[in-house]
Amino acid sequence: MIVRSRTGTLTVVVLLWLLSGVVAAFQRGYFGSSEQSCSRLATTAVTIVAGPLNYVGVNPRIGCSTPQPSQ
Repeated sequence: MIVRSRTGTLTVVVLLWLLSGVVAAFQRGYFGSSEQSCSRLATTAVTIVAGPLNYVGVNPRIGCSTPQPSQ
């Protein structure tokens, strides 16, 4: 029974962590833009994973570029 209780608690903590990251990404306007780029998607993902760290000053930004097709 103790293992099940710890697993349930850990699950709730992880879900709350990710939910706070989704809220932070929404507040920063990452979901409202129609611009689709590697940097935008990566920054949104890292913001969600950072969770509540967004509210203590962490502002993750990822810069990347996709290769252009050859001529």
